[in-house]
Amino acid sequence: MNSFKAKILDLEENDVYPVHIVVENNVFKEVTPISLREELDFDGIIIPGYIDSHIHIESTFLTPSSFAEAVLPLGTCSVIADPHEIANVLGVEGIQFMIDDGNEVPFDFYFTAPSSVPATEFESSGAVIDEEDIKNLLKKDGIVGLGEVMNFPGVINRDTSIISKLKIAKSLNKPIDGHSPQLSGNELKKYSYWDDDFEDSNSKEIYNDSIDAHDNVITNHSSQSSYSQPTTISTDHESSSFDEAIEKKSLGIKIMVREGSSAKNMESLFNLKKRLELLSNQDFLGKISADDFGSILTNPIFDFLVTDDISPEDLIKGHLNVLVKKAIELGIDKYEAIKMVTLNPSDHYNLNSGLIAKGRVANFILVDNLDDLNVRKTFVHGKLVAENGEVLFKRKKSKTINNFSLNEKELEDFEINLNSLNDLDSPIDESIDLKTKRINLIEVFDGELLTNKIQETVQIESGVVKEDVSRDILKLAVVERYGNNNVGLGFVRGFNLKEGAIVSSVAHDSHNIVVVGTNSYYMARAVNLIRESEGGLAVVSSTIEKILRLPIAGIMTNKSIKSVVKEKLELNEIVKSLGVGLKSPFMTLSFLALLVIPSLKLSDKGLFDVDKFEFIDIFIND
Repeated sequence: MNSFKAKILDLEENDVYPVHIVVENNVFKEVTPISLREELDFDGIIIPGYIDSHIHIESTFLTPSSFAEAVLPLGTCSVIADPHEIANVLGVEGIQFMIDDGNEVPFDFYFTAPSSVPATEFESSGAVIDEEDIKNLLKKDGIVGLGEVMNFPGVINRDTSIISKLKIAKSLNKPIDGHSPQLSGNELKKYSYWDDDFEDSNSKEIYNDSIDAHDNVITNHSSQSSYSQPTTISTDHESSSFDEAIEKKSLGIKIMVREGSSAKNMESLFNLKKRLELLSNQDFLGKISADDFGSILTNPIFDFLVTDDISPEDLIKGHLNVLVKKAIELGIDKYEAIKMVTLNPSDHYNLNSGLIAKGRVANFILVDNLDDLNVRKTFVHGKLVAENGEVLFKRKKSKTINNFSLNEKELEDFEINLNSLNDLDSPIDESIDLKTKRINLIEVFDGELLTNKIQETVQIESGVVKEDVSRDILKLAVVERYGNNNVGLGFVRGFNLKEGAIVSSVAHDSHNIVVVGTNSYYMARAVNLIRESEGGLAVVSSTIEKILRLPIAGIMTNKSIKSVVKEKLELNEIVKSLGVGLKSPFMTLSFLALLVIPSLKLSDKGLFDVDKFEFIDIFIND
């Protein structure tokens, strides 16, 4: 249908009225108001298609084409995806796979160039993306910005490698996405205003006018308002508190309100009490009417709604359609909530969509009304692609690419043997007949990425350090899968696994294999099961051997979301039957190799103290 009549939501005027629409060459050629008495082609309201401005598609285990199949019926027509995960496995080849696969379906995929591959030097990854790669990527069609700059210590300390990547993005006029959890004060300013030339010309004004900039957050009612001191880091999705987000916003950083699977920040950032407190501190409060005050109070202050990382189990329940409704329930004006997933991200990343207007890309959805916002139809480039919860096209099977080189593992690979302590760099007095030894131990918590560093005493049998299932002291290993066959060994508490092992090749950020088990035999079996499939999630015990295969880069599958969710839930039930009480055991496991989240983690190279940012010994020598 290239020509039709319907009611539209005009996000520039915050109004609904009937129009005649003509679509030509993927854009709106005409959007002309018509009489209220004219017969319409649709029962409902046309609004712009939703845009997720920050997501890692790989976290869904779906390929881009399969992801599109899952979210188009939910009203999502576009994403700005950071392919950081597959880039750590396959580098530029992996990014090109995401682009090519996304082009196979009627969906607008945009990507950012990953800024931090590898994520740290303390683990083995499958690829490196250097400055030349960044330059080439940012010149590609569909690469709309520089991916989240996780190496904020490097930016603060003006590390030449990361600064070079930022300068390339700036020279090409590409937005730079930030990543600065809990960063504040002068360190936040140094991170945000990383450009020396910018800093030299503006630093006095920037550093001395923080109060004025803070006021701009409120006095400029639009969430897309301009700032007199624009930041060189353009966005942040890591704010977990209202005060953290306001400080970043006051520096000109646009705030992504994240509501994913493991990180849910919407309620904190849309907190009504905090918004009231902020408004009460404004000098202009007594000069505005009650109606104006109410309007300002329902403004979100912040800029985008994003998912970042969302599991297949959550995605099948809803995407941005759920986030928009939740924002409205939390007191955000419905027009402003919709702008956070349409007009705002489109304008920030220069997408030319996000609005029902002449010359804009014709991505739009039909909803029943602006109160319920139930999605009836989804259109991409003016063509109907989903209706009543189903897509109207058949997806091609994605090609399989991978980077997997791993020797078959034996029981001995997972034994910590005092006779081999030279390899562990932990010398002991060999004259002592050891029966016990104190160790550093990782403690995990349900629903948390943070871990504790604790100490425990364990038994030694024939020189081998033993797990203790009765005290929930289990073996943990990270097995490098890129050809070097490193195995990092440690111990963990919090899984409460009574028998067997659980294993995953989804292990942020380098995606080596991470496994926890009640003994070395089960751990070897579990890792070899992953090796045979070249990726996946699995559980083994005396009676069970079950795997969800992820053969694409070891982190994705060709299967539909319904199939993935079915298999994932079956795995979770098996793990639960083996004693594990964690709600998301595989998610918890996958983050035990992430060396930038405190306090104690494990890489293929050894036990890593994140607080000290250095390797430590397993053993404690008193």
